[in-house]
Amino acid sequence: MNIAGIKFKNNLFLAPMVDVTNSAYRRICKRQGAGVVFSEMIHVEELVNGFNKKNKKLLSKLKFDKEEKPIGIQITARTLKSLELAVPILKKLGFDFVDLNCGCPSLRAIDNGSGSYLLKTPEKIGRMVEILKKAGLIVSVKIRLGYKKNEVLKIAKIIEDAGADFITVHARLANQAYNVSADWNEIKKVKQKLKIPVIGNGDVLTPEDAKAFFKETNADGVMIARAAIGDPTIFSRTLKYLKTGKEQKFDFEKNINSFLEYLEFEEKNDGELKRVKRFGSKFIKNIEGSAKLRDEFMRLKNFNEIKKFVRGLIKFI
Repeated sequence: MNIAGIKFKNNLFLAPMVDVTNSAYRRICKRQGAGVVFSEMIHVEELVNGFNKKNKKLLSKLKFDKEEKPIGIQITARTLKSLELAVPILKKLGFDFVDLNCGCPSLRAIDNGSGSYLLKTPEKIGRMVEILKKAGLIVSVKIRLGYKKNEVLKIAKIIEDAGADFITVHARLANQAYNVSADWNEIKKVKQKLKIPVIGNGDVLTPEDAKAFFKETNADGVMIARAAIGDPTIFSRTLKYLKTGKEQKFDFEKNINSFLEYLEFEEKNDGELKRVKRFGSKFIKNIEGSAKLRDEFMRLKNFNEIKKFVRGLIKFI
């Protein structure tokens, strides 16, 4: 898969997720076959202020390993001016492309006037794309179908006309939660209208879902979010299923081994133990007594205890 001169290994995208897709997790997803990864979402005001002050938390978000490439930095912005101030920094960070988030539905983003709030002003999104493109950056944009009403075709066309290199469409409105099914037919409509590559997102939870998604939408790629939390093997299983059509069962041992790799990366990079435990509990599933095991896991006190505990999980298969 080639977009704007960037060669992607395949068209399976790991969605950028706050407090999930740090460098350690991106690396194990890459090793399991994810073709494209992103930084966690960063507000451009945080980027400018934190970068100039060498803020440790921000610099951690900006860190990536060469095996993660190609990699995008996902940003969001409230104003054109704040975005312009971020451009010189974006140009020097070494990411392969910039992904403009106009789809995050969190109250924090909306109250700030960024994320999915930008869907209210599609022309502003277009201006943001123009600013990034004028700076010579490769640009993608992640959107939803609209803020409270479906305007996805209008918004997507403005983004394309502004010069974006590709677009990702999450097939829900900004005010819709997971209890509302993603409308893949809207992704199909965007794909039919646009000339730039279209990536789809929403309700792809299994390899079988991915195959059905491609068949229904004809999209250029699929972005996987929830299904990848605690299961990086979703990528290797999906790739194999798309190639062979044969059922790919969840492999608990393979997934636990990926978690051990994750622990190694986190320990080497002084990862926060609280985050590692909160996230690691997501790996303990699909085995008998998983609830009790998660409780035990959350009481562990250091990396050595965690590694010993995780290695012992294989006996539960």
